[in-house]
Amino acid sequence: LPAAMAAPTPVSALVHSSTLVTAGVYLLIRFNMMLVDMIFLKFLLLLSGLTMFMAGISANYEFDLKKIIALSTLSQLGLMMSILSMGMPDLAFFHLLTHAMFKALLFMCAGVVIHMMSDIQDIRYMGGISFYIPLTSLCLNISNLALCGIPFLAGFYSKDLILEMVSMSNLNLMIFFLYYFSTGLTMFYTIRLLFYLMVNDYNLMVVYNLYEEDYVMLKSMFMLLFMSLIVGSFLSWMIFNYPYMIYLPINMKMMVIYVMLMGLFSGYLISNMKIYSINKFMM
Repeated sequence: LPAAMAAPTPVSALVHSSTLVTAGVYLLIRFNMMLVDMIFLKFLLLLSGLTMFMAGISANYEFDLKKIIALSTLSQLGLMMSILSMGMPDLAFFHLLTHAMFKALLFMCAGVVIHMMSDIQDIRYMGGISFYIPLTSLCLNISNLALCGIPFLAGFYSKDLILEMVSMSNLNLMIFFLYYFSTGLTMFYTIRLLFYLMVNDYNLMVVYNLYEEDYVMLKSMFMLLFMSLIVGSFLSWMIFNYPYMIYLPINMKMMVIYVMLMGLFSGYLISNMKIYSINKFMM
């Protein structure tokens, strides 16, 4: 999946959000009646949990901007496949739709950033992006936070519902750990990306080819931004014909928030070690 990043960025946005990557998940959602009570599903649950874990770890050691977003797509695919193998195809479809919104927005913002950097994809060269393209940086940050599952954005509704259904089901501790640790790792590489792109100083001023905002791109990006704000609550009203009854103690209900805060704090600590910037943001 990350090796498919040689495509142009609009192609990557379509591939990672709508067509090629989600085709296998969609096929398994369509044929999920044939797969019930198979031993294959338990194997698939283990494999997709490990896929989430591996993609989250790999994205923390990656320096290519599009490859980080591709690995986060791989992590969300593991989430969809694992909730599908637990026998909830409607939740998998719901997460597929909400993930398509902010992932397409994320790739479009990354394409604007790469074009502004005169086709450099390495995030170590970037920094201080938010002074030059503030609206694109706004879209990038909001879609990244929706990917993390910040409450009341689009990703929160699907991801929180999936994680609470995992907490309700009687699975062992390893699956539980894989789910929650992968959620924390998502927050981790998002904070890392934000530090490298927004908080850091201008690293290689020579190669900067700084444009203004691309207003042709901003029209569609604001449409996607609006969708990635409202589509979670809208779809959870529209596609579930009965609400999920989730009965958990308060610490289990808040577990997603705890893991997100831990990922935010550790990502801040790790990213703050490498960055000695005199940026206005840090002042």
